[in-house]
Order: sequence, then structure tokens, then C-alpha cells
Amino acid sequence: MDSKPSLNLVHAAVSALYNNPNTTEKERASQWLGDLQKSVHAWTVADELLHHKRDLESCYFGAQTMRTKIHQSFHELPTEAHDSLRNSLLEHISQINQETNTVIVTQLCLALADLILQMPTWQQASLDLINRFSSTNMWPLLEILTVLPEELESRSVRLGENRRVAMLEDLKSCAGTVGELLTHCAGTYGTNWQENVQVNVKILRCFTSWVSVGAITLNDVTNNMVVSQAFSILNYKPEGDKPLSVVGSLHDAASDCICTLLQSLEDNNNQQALESYLFNNVVNLEMVYHLSVANEDQEKSINYCRIFTELGESFLEKIINSCSAKSFHYAIKVLDLVLICVGHHEYEVAEITFNLWYVLSEELYQKNSKELTELFRPYVERLITALCRHCQMEPDHEGLLEDGDDFKDFRLKVSDLVKDVVFIVGSSSCFRQMFMNLQAPGVTWDSSEAALFIMQAVAKNVLPTENEVVPKVVEAILNLPENTHIAVKYTSVMLLGELCEWIEKHPNTLDPILNFLVCCLHQPGVGAAAALSLQNICATCNDHMPRHVPILLQLLQQVDTFAITNNAVIGLLKGVSAIVGCMPHSELTDAMRKLCLMQLTPLCQLIEQDVVPVRGTKSDPVLWLDRLSSVLRNVNVKVFEGQVHPCKPVILEVWPVISRAFDKYQSDLRIMERCCRGLRFMLRCVSQQICEILQSLVGQIVRIYATYKHSCFLYVGSILVDEYATDPNCVQGLLDMLQAFIEPTFQLLQEENGLRNHPDTVDDFFRLCARFMQRSPVPFLQCAALVHILQCSLMACTLDHKEANTSVMKFFYDLVNTGKCGKNQADFEQRKVLVTSILNEYGQQLVTNLLHACVFYLHSYMLSEVADVFVEMLEFDREMTGKWLATGLDTLPKENNGGIMSATPQQLNDIHASMTRSDTSKSVTYALKDLARFYR
Repeated sequence: MDSKPSLNLVHAAVSALYNNPNTTEKERASQWLGDLQKSVHAWTVADELLHHKRDLESCYFGAQTMRTKIHQSFHELPTEAHDSLRNSLLEHISQINQETNTVIVTQLCLALADLILQMPTWQQASLDLINRFSSTNMWPLLEILTVLPEELESRSVRLGENRRVAMLEDLKSCAGTVGELLTHCAGTYGTNWQENVQVNVKILRCFTSWVSVGAITLNDVTNNMVVSQAFSILNYKPEGDKPLSVVGSLHDAASDCICTLLQSLEDNNNQQALESYLFNNVVNLEMVYHLSVANEDQEKSINYCRIFTELGESFLEKIINSCSAKSFHYAIKVLDLVLICVGHHEYEVAEITFNLWYVLSEELYQKNSKELTELFRPYVERLITALCRHCQMEPDHEGLLEDGDDFKDFRLKVSDLVKDVVFIVGSSSCFRQMFMNLQAPGVTWDSSEAALFIMQAVAKNVLPTENEVVPKVVEAILNLPENTHIAVKYTSVMLLGELCEWIEKHPNTLDPILNFLVCCLHQPGVGAAAALSLQNICATCNDHMPRHVPILLQLLQQVDTFAITNNAVIGLLKGVSAIVGCMPHSELTDAMRKLCLMQLTPLCQLIEQDVVPVRGTKSDPVLWLDRLSSVLRNVNVKVFEGQVHPCKPVILEVWPVISRAFDKYQSDLRIMERCCRGLRFMLRCVSQQICEILQSLVGQIVRIYATYKHSCFLYVGSILVDEYATDPNCVQGLLDMLQAFIEPTFQLLQEENGLRNHPDTVDDFFRLCARFMQRSPVPFLQCAALVHILQCSLMACTLDHKEANTSVMKFFYDLVNTGKCGKNQADFEQRKVLVTSILNEYGQQLVTNLLHACVFYLHSYMLSEVADVFVEMLEFDREMTGKWLATGLDTLPKENNGGIMSATPQQLNDIHASMTRSDTSKSVTYALKDLARFYR
């Protein structure tokens, strides 16, 4: 946007955005206003809109624009304009009254908070705001004081660590005055908080915000009026003329306040007076929790559960370290409180406690003390019993739980939790207890199903030698009556699959179980569970299964008549393929051929017919290609050197069909990706034994890639390199393939935003190059295309796509690693000379680009791959890499446009020293994260 638009035009666009019924006009207005917000004119336009106050929509747009500009584009303003912006914002805030819309107030307060954070010349801004607004504008004052620490903590503004530390010290210097303000407000409005709900919510939120960043310390909290008020609100019991309940928002704010204090307590373990104060006050909330349950006030029950759970997490380390058979830590009572909440009739309340039990199980597992684990056994037994009850479906529920159902998701979380904590009580003990539940007199279908569900979670941990309970369970499942509820049958069938390791040790049970599961395949709803259980049993019991292959092949011929999904079919194929891989070679080839022909025959028919593929149906080639891939992937055969692979004749029959599919569907990316996947597993299956098809295969994928640029062909190229580049006879052909790939690849990546728009191509291309480096380094490092590949890789350093960036870093890692002494001593000197030459030319640029990528582009979780590259470079030439690092660090900006210091020279020297001394990826990663924090 070249020139500043008139205010009337802006008002018209805002009106069209909010009020015009025409969708096209709305979209045009939204696009235009978005462009305006990105332009430098947005500063003055937003200010003018707020001054004119023509209507709610334009004021909101003005406030939101002002916040967005300060948040994202503060660098656009010259330093001399900062004071006038501050004065303008303060003026807008001073005009806020009871009639001002809340969303506008929030945006203006956020704008001012972000300005304070980025304006180092405005020191102790909190005191200025209190002096200016405490007697006139309490609402926005409390809002600003609330969002200021929140914005500091959120890291949404790129301040850098030095500014954050300075800003936190600034807040601490103002904390006394802020505390006095909040105490005054609590004294003024807190005595009758039922009538002053909103202002009391703001007082609590503001106090919580300052505690969460550590600006208000924990030393004086035991006597703090705001904390006392929070407990008063939480402890409220209606009596006489009192209102029946606390307003939800006030109860939430009080709960957040106490939870934040407990979290802070967890990080400050030496606050004994505060520990006792908080513990005693939280424990006293048990009665009001029961009151909330009696009143069916679930939101308040959830809040109390959050507080009890947070108290448990804060004290957990002390409870575990102080407990013994002779004495318990006093705070262990909190586990009883948490278990009371787990017993709440609504499962959403129980779910809040899950993290506490995860942490408890992790701590006990690490301690590995049988005596200590035994002390917590009763608590976990009660937990599992309560969870089993929560997993019960409604007695009148028909059918199965549907995917995406909240209750089904909860049950999956229960299953994961039980798997984590069951070692505390013992899997066999848990399994036995659930079996006893099944045998209770008058047991209902829903409680039976829940018990079976818990048994399913622990079944794989039951010892295969168990001979008391499991045989009875298996027998009961095999003899389920016809009228059994479908959910009970489904869970029972799933349980059989989880017992696969037990079944392997009891082969006499195999035949009846297989017969039972095969019968279940035909039953709607249960068929999918039967398919999954068959897959598990096939994969685990493959020593006993080869004699069943003829029957299983007949079964697979009818698979599309069963009541199961295509994913379940693929699972069955996976299981049967695993068994085929264990067959004698003389029988394997024929079984493999039959498995593949079941998929190839319908695929050939589709190729020959002119049918438009319909996704998910039998007319979709993807369905058959996915099934074929499952077979090729899971037939794993042990072959001795010099021995012909028994799958080779079948693979030579598979390739022509895949080749025809390539030609037929070459414009369809989805089908091409599945063809390439099948080709990948085909090549892996027989490794280097199908050289005769290489020329036609490479020629075809290169030809199609030149036209359609599907990145999956690059991935196939990397598999070919992995399998064949160690064969000197194949290297030149593979290099020719790489050369043919380069022109269309670079054509794509050199478009505007090409790297960002095509991360899959970046990923697959550099995976291909890295494989070349691993398998045939010298010819690759001598190829003419290397210069262009290196230039492209240097540009791709900053790509913040996880998989793509990982492949680029792996390329650099392998490049440097190739110059080191490895297993192949013969060409070591040649490799070292080539890599040294490359690093002499590109080393400085590589180091600088990597540093800038870490600081300005990559997410923190991506820095470990960059660290791997630096470690390789340091090991290759520590002195030269140290010089490149010094130069690269010196190119980083010393301060931003607002005058905020990024990293001091001493801090950069410390980063340099830390990195150059390091010899592990972990230590370099820490250094890079420290560096990035100075700029974020």
C-alpha cells in the first residue's frame, strides 16, 4: 500500500467486513484491511480511528491494529517516535469508561504492555501507570498490570533474554507498590465480593500474573490479603441470607491464584511456612468440594480437583523421599483428597488427576525400591478400581463407542495410565482383581466390559507362565453366548489379541482361538477387533503359524466379504506376511506369489479399464497398492550370501504392474506416492538382487519426474542409492539419475518462496544426496552438480520445516563426516582432501548461515540437528571452525531498532567458548538455545 488511505475509505472497508451480507465484498474488505495492517500507514490510521470513535467496529479494528503493529512491527518506528506513541496510547486508555467495550480495552492494554516491553527508556512503567490511573481508571490499570507479566512470560514478542531479565527486575522493583495497590483494592472491594465480582476477578488475576513470573515473591504470601480472599471465596458456604453460590468467573480466578502459588512452591522448596499455610488451607477445602458434588456444580468440583492435584504435584517429591514403612510424610493425605476427586461421578473430574499419577509412577520406577513401591500400592489399587468404574458405558448404550467420542478418548487415556502405573500393584494382581469383578454376583454387561477393558490394558504384562486366571478368561471368551452385548464381545476379542505372548507359550490354545477370531471376522462391529487380534497373534506366534498359512490365504481371498475396514485388511496382510517370511524357502515363493496376486489382479484390471478412481472404493488403485505394500514390507526373509532370494521371482512379476501404474496414473500425486511406496518395499525386500530392472526403473521415474516433479520419485532415488551405490558398476548410472533430477528440482525450488512451498522436495532431495555421501562419497564429491547442491543447501538452512531441515542438516553432517577416518581406509586421504577443499570454500558461509538460522528462523526443538553438524565440524578442524564461529557470531546484530541490547560481547564470547570446548551434541545444543534466547 503506497499511500495512506482516507479515513472514510477505511471506515467503509471495516463496515463492509462486519456488515455487508455479500461474501465476496467481505473477502475483498478483509484482504484490503489485512494489507493496510501490514503497511507503515497502519500506525496513523489506527490512532485516528481510536480518536474519532465513530462506531464499535472501527474502534476495535483500530485497537487491534495498534496492538498488532506494536507486537509484530515495532521495528518500523524510529526511536524518536516512541514517546509520542506512548502518550497517544495513554490518552486513549484515559478515555476508557464503563461503556467501553471489553475487547477494545483488552487490545489497548495489550498494546501498551507490548510497548513497555520494547521501550527500554520507559523504566518502572508500572509505577507511572499506578500514579496516573489508580484514582481514575482502575479497570484498565488492573488489566494492564495483569497482561504485562503475561506478555513477558509468553515470549510472543521477540525481546531477547537480556531484555526479559531487565524487565523482570523492573517488575520486581515495582512489586511492592503493586502489592500495596492490590491490598488496597482487596480491602475496598473484597469485603463484599459477591457484588463486585468483576473487579475482584481482576484483582486475583493481576496478583496471579505477578506471582507466575516471580515478580511478587513467596516470602510474604502467608499474610497477603489477596491470598486470604482467594481462600475465602473457595471456602464459601451458603448460610442464612447468603447467596447460594459463588459466580463461576470469581471461583475460577481464585482457583487459578492458588494453583499458581502451588506451582511456584514446587520451584521453591525452602518455603516451609508457606508450605504449611497452603497445605492446611487446601486440605480445609474438602468439605466445600463435597458440597459442590452435592449441588452438582461440576465446574467448582473441577476447580477443587485442580487445586488438590496441584498440591499433590508440589509435595510429591517430599512425600516420596520422606515415606518409609515406619512413617509417612504428613502431606500424603493429599493423595486421599485426589482419590476422592477420582471418585467423582463425572469422568472429566478424574481426568484432571492423571498427570499426578504419571509423575508418581515415574518417580517410583526411577527409585526402583520394592519397599517404597509397596507403600503406594493401596493408593494405586483404589485408583484402578475407580478408573474401571469410570470406564463403564451407560447401561442402555447400544452398539460400540464411535471414533471421536469424548468418552472413547477418555478410555484410551485410562488405558495408557493403567499401563504406566500397573507395575506398582502388579499386572497379574490387577488382572486377577478384574477377573473377580467379572465373577461378582449379578454383574451387569457394562461393568463386565469395563473390567475386560482394564484387563486388556495390562494383558501384555501378564507373565506368559500364568496358569491360574488367564486360561479361565480365554475359555470364557471362547464360549461367549450369542446374545452377548457387542461391546463386551468387541473388548473380549481385543483382549485375546493383547494376550498374544501368553498364547505363544500355550500353543494348545492357538487353534480354538484362531477359529473363534475367524468366525468373528464376519460379524459387523467385531470384525475389526478380530482382524487386529489376528494380526497380533500372527506377528507374535509365527513359529507355530506356518502350518496355518493355506487356511489364512483362503481367508484373505474372502477378506472383502468381511465386516472390516481396509485398514483392518492391511493389518491382516501384515500378520500373514510375517508368517510367510518364516516359511521354508521351498514353500515361501508360492505363498508370496499368492499374496501378491490377490492385489495385482484387481490392480491390472483397473489399469486396463478406463475407470475414474473413486477414493476408498475397489476402483481406487491406492487400495490395492497399500495392500501390496503391506505384503512387500512384512515378508522378511533370512538369506545367506550367494543365495537367490526366494521372493525374487515374485518381485520380477510385481515390477511390470507397478511400471504400468506409473504410466497410467502419472499425473495423480496420491497414486504416485503409493506406487513409490510399493517400489520402496519391493527394493528393500530383495535388496541388490534385481539389477536387471534398474535401467528401465530409473529411466521411467526420471521421465515422469521431469514432467510432474512428484518428490516421491526423489525418495525412490535415495532407496536405489542406498541399495546399489556400493556396487561400482551402478554408480555412474545413479549419478546420471541424480543429474537428471537436479534441473526440475532446482527449477521448483528457485520459484518465489520455492523452498518454503515445497518442503517435501527439499526433504527428499537432500535425503538422496546424503545417501550418496554415505554409500559412494568420492564419486559424489567429484560430480559437477555438487556446487549447485551446496548453494541450494546453504539457502535451505533457514527452512523451519522439521523434516526438510533435518534432511538438510543430515546432508551437512554426512558431508563433514565423509572427510573423517571411517571403516573404508582405502580412500580416506582422497575423501579428506575433497571435504577440506569444500569447507575451505564454504565453511564460513555454512557456519554463519547455521547461526542465523538458529537465532532467527528455527524452532528450539530443531537445534539439536544443527548441533550435530557443529560437533562434526569441530571434530574435523576445531581451530578453523572456532574462527568461523567467531566471525559468524560477530555478524549477529548487537541491538534491535528499539535500542534493546541483544547479546553483549561477553555473552557472545561465552557462547563461542562453550561451543568450541564442546565435544557432545547436547552441550552444543544448550549453547545454541542460549544464543537463540538472546534474540527471542
